[in-house]
This record gives sequence, C-alpha cells and structure tokens, in this order.
Amino acid sequence: MPKTKRAGAKDEVCRGQRRGVPGNASMTAPSFYFEGQLLVAMPAMPDPRFERSVIYICAHSEEGAMGIVVNKPLESLSFPDLLEQLEIETERVDERIRVYFGGPVEAARGFVLHSADYVHEATMMVDEDFALTATVDVLRALAEGDGPRDSLLALGYAGWAPGQLDEEVQNNGWLTVPASEDIVFRQNNDAKWQSAVASLGVDISNLSSEVGHA
Repeated sequence: MPKTKRAGAKDEVCRGQRRGVPGNASMTAPSFYFEGQLLVAMPAMPDPRFERSVIYICAHSEEGAMGIVVNKPLESLSFPDLLEQLEIETERVDERIRVYFGGPVEAARGFVLHSADYVHEATMMVDEDFALTATVDVLRALAEGDGPRDSLLALGYAGWAPGQLDEEVQNNGWLTVPASEDIVFRQNNDAKWQSAVASLGVDISNLSSEVGHA
C-alpha cells in the first residue's frame, strides 16, 4: 500500500524538480510507467484510507512514484480555514473550492493538481492535460479566481518506494485507467470510482481481487 513517509524521487517531484532539472524551472515529465494515469483501488483494498480511491499518478520512475487522491474531500477543513492556517492573505476567497485528502505523505502541505493552462515557474507538467503546482502563489490564484481552468486542491500525497507500485498493480491491488479531466475535475466525487472502472468496460458487480490491471 502507499507509504506514509517519503520515498524515492517523489520528494524531488513535489518540489518541482527531477534529476538534472532545477527546482525553479518549468518542465515536462517524461512518460513512463503509470505516470499520467489513474489508479483505481480494487474492492479488496486492505487500507481504509484508500478504499474505493482514485489516484492520479503525477510521477513514476525507477526511483518511486507519487500521486494525488482525487475523490476524497476533507469534511473537516474549508479552503478559507486552510488559507488562514497558512497565513495567506488574499483580496477575496472562492469558498466553493474544496480541500481533498491527497494522501498520507506530507499531509500538512498543499498540492494543486490542475489543467495545463496554468504554468508557474515551479509547475511540473505531467502531460499535455495535467500539471502539478505546490506553491503559495497557486493557492492565492485559486482564492482570487485567477488560477487554472480546472483544479483540485489536496493536502498530502500518496507515495511508493522503488518498484512498490509496480508490484501492487501486478498483485491486483489497483486497476490502471487512462486519466480524463472529466473524471478528475468535474464528476461528483461519489461517482469517480465507478466512472473510472466503467471507462474500461468492466462490470463493477463482477470486479473482484482476481481482476488484473488494464
């Protein structure tokens, strides 16, 4: 299951850098492994934190993997409260923005998964549709309505050690699903898991721990 502490390359990725790429430079992440895809938890997921979870994989390499859970909003924390905790002052606040449980690693840190129309110097471009930014500037932009077209604000991320995610997928812990902006940003959170499974043409009623990855 995803780790609760830092693992491998994720730490560099979360700070907007990869090996050989300065942390203050924009970049395009190379495509390998499950990067840019969705992980969908199988029904037999033993960790309750990830039960029926959908995770967007932001980075995956021989050094490990990291992703953001996209269907578990936090009921205990509002966006205005988060801004106050972080001492971020804004002229106005879009109170419609929800805060999500992104994963158990660095759970006090904000990460914004968003559409590729917003690019900051610390933005990591995952692919042509998705990007990740973890700065005060993007939080302020979201609050004031100047942020990306589509976005999801999460606290923390899910992380895997080298080879761990590959093994979990091979052991039928997760389904891998092509990511879509509709599932990640627009669908009702309660429907994202079902929609991701259905996008594979899989009958949810027949889904079990015996099913392999796509």
